[in-house]
Amino acid sequence: MSHQQPAHGSGTLVRRAGVLHATGSWCARHFVVVIVLWIAALVALQAVQHAYGGDYSDNFAIPGTQSQDGLDVLEKHAPSAGGYSSQVVVHDADKPLSGLSSQMSTVVGSLQKLPDVLSAQNPLTAPSSTGGPDVGPLSADGKTAYITVRFSEQPSSLGSGYLDGVDSAVRPLRSAGAEVEYGGSLGELARPKANDRVSEAIGFGVAVLVLLIGFGSLLAALLPLITALICVVCGLGLLGLLAAATTFATVSPTLATMIGLGVGIDYALFLVTRHRQNLMDGRDPVAAAGAATATSGRAVLLSGCTVIIALCGLWVSGIGFIGKLGVAAAVTVVTAVLGALTLVPAMLGLTGRYIDRIHVRKPVAEVEPGPEPGAEPGPERGARPGREPTAERGPTTHGTWHRYAQRVERRPWWFLAAGVVVLAVLAFPVFFIQLGHIGDGADPKSFTDRRAYDLMSTAFGPGSNGPLTLVIDQSEVPQSDRSALESQAQQSLAKVPDAAFITPLTATQDGDVLTATAYSVAAPQDERTTSLVNHLSDDVLPAAVHGTAADTYVTGTTAGQVDFLDIVSSRLPLIIAVVVGLAFLVILAVFRGLLVAVKAALLNVLSIAASYGVVVAVFQWGWGGPALGVSGDVPIESYVPMMMFAIVFGLSMDYEIFLLTRIHEAWLATNDPRASVAHALEITARVITCAALIMVSVFAAFIISDNIVVKMLGLGLAVSVLIDATVVRLLLVPAVMTLLGRAAWWTPRWLDRVLPHLDAEGSGTAGGAKASRNT
Repeated sequence: MSHQQPAHGSGTLVRRAGVLHATGSWCARHFVVVIVLWIAALVALQAVQHAYGGDYSDNFAIPGTQSQDGLDVLEKHAPSAGGYSSQVVVHDADKPLSGLSSQMSTVVGSLQKLPDVLSAQNPLTAPSSTGGPDVGPLSADGKTAYITVRFSEQPSSLGSGYLDGVDSAVRPLRSAGAEVEYGGSLGELARPKANDRVSEAIGFGVAVLVLLIGFGSLLAALLPLITALICVVCGLGLLGLLAAATTFATVSPTLATMIGLGVGIDYALFLVTRHRQNLMDGRDPVAAAGAATATSGRAVLLSGCTVIIALCGLWVSGIGFIGKLGVAAAVTVVTAVLGALTLVPAMLGLTGRYIDRIHVRKPVAEVEPGPEPGAEPGPERGARPGREPTAERGPTTHGTWHRYAQRVERRPWWFLAAGVVVLAVLAFPVFFIQLGHIGDGADPKSFTDRRAYDLMSTAFGPGSNGPLTLVIDQSEVPQSDRSALESQAQQSLAKVPDAAFITPLTATQDGDVLTATAYSVAAPQDERTTSLVNHLSDDVLPAAVHGTAADTYVTGTTAGQVDFLDIVSSRLPLIIAVVVGLAFLVILAVFRGLLVAVKAALLNVLSIAASYGVVVAVFQWGWGGPALGVSGDVPIESYVPMMMFAIVFGLSMDYEIFLLTRIHEAWLATNDPRASVAHALEITARVITCAALIMVSVFAAFIISDNIVVKMLGLGLAVSVLIDATVVRLLLVPAVMTLLGRAAWWTPRWLDRVLPHLDAEGSGTAGGAKASRNT
C-alpha cells in the first residue's frame, strides 16, 4: 500500500508543453485558419446532409422476441392479416355512418391501393363483436367506426409525403361531413414535426444572462454559446449522414441537440474561464490560450471521453434502438470536444486582450485577483507581469466559497448527512417506478392520434387502442388433431383476467394457423395490459395447446412494446454496472486514488436515483404533469431510465473531473488535503455554478416539447444536473473529501503499476509522474 505524495519543484509544478498546449497555442496564433476551416466544415456538412442525409424513423424490430416471431408466422401464412396495423377512425356526431356506405367503400378501396398496404377492412361490412363488450369495428350507435389498415412497413417510417395519399383516400368521408382521424403509428406519422428552435432560443437566452451576471464580460459570455452552436450544427450534419446508412429514432436529433449544447457550452466555458484567469495573471493571449488548453482542455478531453464511454455503454442492452440513441448523443459530444480544443482557442486568439473590453460589471474569471501578502501589486489588477499563474499559488484573497469550504471542514459529518437525506427524500419515489410505453392518450389534443385515441376509448373502451393478436401455429399438428386443438384452445381463452373480450379463433386460408384478437380492459400503457400480455404468452396460450406440437405467440404493437419493456428492465442493471465500472476506472487512472474513484461512482449513482425519483413523482404520480402539458398520469417510458443513466452519469462526471482536477492539483503542490478542497471549491464554484445553470436551462427548455419522452428527458436531465451541482458538489464532495483526507489519494502499489498513466491537469505529475511513496 502506498500514499501518493506531492512532487515539488521550486514551489511550483513543472509543466510540460505537450500536444494539447501546442494545439491550443497554434490555434490561437492561427485563428483565421481555424475559424475558416470550422465554418467551411459546417457549410459542407449541412450541404451534404441535405443532399444525401437520411430520415429518422421509429421502425425497429427486436428479433427473437415472441411478438416478432408471431408476426413472422402471420406474414408467412396470412400476409393480409400480418404486418403493422393502424386505425383510421371515422365519427359522425349527427347521424349513423350507415348513411355513408358508398363513401366508406370508396375510401376502403382507395386505402387498399396505397403502396405498402396489405389490407383494409370495411367496418360497415365486417362482423361486429358478439357475446361481449362492443369492441367494433362499428359502435352500437353506429356513429363511430374504425378501418383497420395493415401495412407491410411500420407506417411511421413511410415519410410525411405518404400522408398525401392517405388524405386523398379518406377525402370522400370528410367531404360528407364525417370526422376522420388517424390512430396508432399512422397517427404518429401525421404528428407535426418537432421544432426545437424555441427550446434552443430559451436555453441560449438564459445562458447569456447567467454568463453576464457570473463573469461580467459580454464577449466571454457569447464565445461559449457561439462555439457550442457551431459544434452542434456540425454534429447534427454528421448524424444526418449516419442516418443515411442506418436507422435512427426520431428523437435522436433532439437528444443530440440537448447533449451537444449542454456539454459544448460547458466545455467552452471551462476553457474561457481558465484563459481569462491566465490573462489576468499576466500572460499574453496566445500563451494563455495554450495553457488553458493544456490544463482545462485536458480535463475536457477526459470528461468528454467519460461521457462517450457512458453513452456507448448503452450497447450493452443488446437493443440497436437504444444503442443508436447513445451514438446519436455521442456524435455531438465528439464535436463539442473537438471544438473546445481547437475552435475555442482560435476564438480566444481572435479576441486577444479585448475579451473583457465590453462588460456589464467588473470582469472576473475564477476568483477575484488580489495582491499576495507582503507583495506590491503589479499593473494587472494586482498580478505581477510574467508571473507563472499556478494553481498551487492559490488565491490571494479568500471569498465566500473558501469560507464555506472551511465551514464544511469543521462539520463534515453534518454536511454529509444533510446531503444524503436530501438525496434519499428525492429518490424515494423510484421504489414505485412503473416502466411502460406512453400511449397516445397522453399527447396533446391537437394531435390526430390523440383524437383517434379518445374516439376509440369512448366508443369501444380503452383496450381497443391496443388490440393483441393471438397466434397458434398448428402446422406441425396432424390434421386429425386440429379440431380438438381448436376446441381446447377456445375453452382456455374464455374468461381470461383483464381481458375485456377475445374474439373466436379463426383459421388462416391454409389452415395452419389459428388467430384471435384480445382486448384489454385497460389502456395499452396500463399495468393491467402488460400483465395480460405476459399472462397470455406465458400461461394461457401454452396451456391451451398443452400436449400438442403447436407454438403460440402474442403479437401486435402493444405486445411488442411489452417485450421491449421486459428486455430493457432485465438489462438495465447490467448497463448500470458497465457504465459505473468504466467511469470508475477512468477516475482511478486519472487521479490514482482508489477511494476517490469509489466516492465518485457512488455519489453519482445517488444523484441519478434522486433525479429518477423526481421524474416518477412528476409524470407517474402526476405531481405537475398537467402543468407540463401531460394528460393524466403516465408510466415512465421504458428506455428513459437507461438513457438518463448513461447521459447523467457522463455529464455528472464532467463536474467531478473538473473539481477533482483542481483538488488534485492543489494536493500535489501543498500536501494539505483540507486546504486543497477549500482552494479547489473556491476557484471552481463560480464556473461550475454558471455551467450548471446553463445546462439546467438548456435541458429544462425542452420541457415545452410536445413529445412526452423529450419532456421526461428534459426534466430528468435538468434536475440531475441541478442536484449534482448543488447537493453533490457543495455538500457531499467537500464533506467526503475532508473525511477521507490523505487516504483519498491512496492506491495499492500493485494497482498503481497496472493502471495507465493519464494526466488530468497537464502538470506533468498528475497521475503520470512517479512520486515519492510512503509504504
